[in-house]
Amino acid sequence: MTPPRLRAPHHRVQRRAIAWWAARALTLVVLIATALGAAHLWWEPIRPWTTPLLSATLALGALYTAVMPLWRYSVHRWEATDNAVYHRSGWWVREWRAAPISRIQTVDTVRGPYAQLLGLATLAVTTASAHGAINIVGLDKRTAAEAAERLTEITQQTPGDQT
Repeated sequence: MTPPRLRAPHHRVQRRAIAWWAARALTLVVLIATALGAAHLWWEPIRPWTTPLLSATLALGALYTAVMPLWRYSVHRWEATDNAVYHRSGWWVREWRAAPISRIQTVDTVRGPYAQLLGLATLAVTTASAHGAINIVGLDKRTAAEAAERLTEITQQTPGDQT
């Protein structure tokens, strides 16, 4: 068997991942703005600093929440074949990874609260790699479960070290 080449994965993540990334970003912005707002209200000596910080947080947070999910959606791709799992991710720093099936140790699905609300899941493929698991985020929950089951079956039938 020839080792897999690093190539562009075929499948996009679910379009609902845009809403998931936006909800997570908005939650972060709201938490930071709330902390700054509370400091502004209850600690008078720092009010000259919190007003511009709060304004900047809200402006940059709105931009981040609007742009980042669309940008990530345009980049994220994945594919699982009989030979390897391919993944491209990132929104600022791009990462392409190919994990040979023979190196897969575990396959899991993860669903946080926002992902559950949107019917999404993350497929976590742990390999014997210093880079850690491949986390394919934004998959439909059924697609993630089917991919996990398929990868588990293929891995069990694949000779290799699985270390």
